[in-house]
Amino acid sequence: MSEKEKEIQKIFNDYMAEIIADGAENETLRVALKRAVNSYRGNLKKALELFPDSIDYKEKARKIKEYSIDHLEELIDQTKKAVERNHGVFHFAKDADEANEIIADIVGKPKKTIVKGKSLTTEETELRQYLQEKGHEVWETDLGEFLVQIRDGRPMHMLAPSVDLTREEAAELISKITGKDLPKDRIDTSVEAVREFLRDKFTKADTGISGANVIAAETGTLFIIENEGNIKVAASCPDKYVALVGVEKIVPTLEDAMHLVKTTWRFANYVVPSYVHMISGPSKTGDIEKTTTYGAHGPREFHMVLLDNGRLDVAKNDDFKELLYCMKCGACMYECPVFWVTAGHFGKKYPGGIGALWDAFVATGMEEAAPSVYSCAICGRCKTRCPLNIDTDKMIKKLRKILYKKGYTPAILKEMKDTFFKG
Repeated sequence: MSEKEKEIQKIFNDYMAEIIADGAENETLRVALKRAVNSYRGNLKKALELFPDSIDYKEKARKIKEYSIDHLEELIDQTKKAVERNHGVFHFAKDADEANEIIADIVGKPKKTIVKGKSLTTEETELRQYLQEKGHEVWETDLGEFLVQIRDGRPMHMLAPSVDLTREEAAELISKITGKDLPKDRIDTSVEAVREFLRDKFTKADTGISGANVIAAETGTLFIIENEGNIKVAASCPDKYVALVGVEKIVPTLEDAMHLVKTTWRFANYVVPSYVHMISGPSKTGDIEKTTTYGAHGPREFHMVLLDNGRLDVAKNDDFKELLYCMKCGACMYECPVFWVTAGHFGKKYPGGIGALWDAFVATGMEEAAPSVYSCAICGRCKTRCPLNIDTDKMIKKLRKILYKKGYTPAILKEMKDTFFKG
């Protein structure tokens, strides 16, 4: 075995040891995931029974994404013009480092208070950690992300970042940071304690940050789905509001955007979400002499930061551009047999089989993503649940061929070529 093969074998072995030790042998993780999967399936069943047309939504949603990814560059330009027309500030970040630097510049000098909504894109760039290193106080305000932050962990699911925690573990963590002795069998008291703790952070915040589910290019409008109300507060209380969004989230029209929003929430475990926000610029009023004045009760500044980080290259790759159709609803993970026993340990920055592809092309690069790519069961269950009918299996097989040619293949798997590289 060559030194390169030994190095790759070690990466693979270390990764497998990690997901087995932290995932497959973790009994509380099994309990948490079982509860989550059962809850998800029950809620989805209810949503599809109430809205049987949801199945018809899928075909149109797929066509919208196909068109959008094929016309990304012109949609980016259209979005820029719309944001600036709305008195917002448009930024384009080529990679994660540039995105973080842009946002740090917007935030300003150290010792600012920042409140964040849940955002996979900010996880991709490690924005919270970057801003903390710059001397800012940064708080995740989504309950799941808040739990991830206070235990110094990592998100375990695209939509439910603390899906691996039981109610008992969550109560223990929240008790430590709030100083309250919370009952371990009551989820509602844990939620109330976090609400009280973060209220002070919201009112003192200088900047609010979130991602977005969709962007309508014609108006530069962000669409954000949520239930907790934390993003609503983070996007309205501080003087500055920043949205960091991957370019793949852009679609042509408001109608297209709303169609994707409805498709996302129905397959993401909601009958209907508590909130769908449409944000197109800074706060404004026209109540005096019908003259528009910016900076009313909401943010005085609105910044949209669009992130490439490899996405535009993927959009031009016929073998993998289907990856960018992903709405990150997380539905596929509840069907994934590997995810069932490992949660977010199956992946680096993005979990699951689809996450292995996001890691490889966007978040981490081929070498770090390789162990996740080889951990995929290629069972096809994710495609059956995906509202966009994304063929993750097909892309995983193609990526394995690329990794094999690049040498990012554990030596032991080379003897199993017919299994791992067919298709």
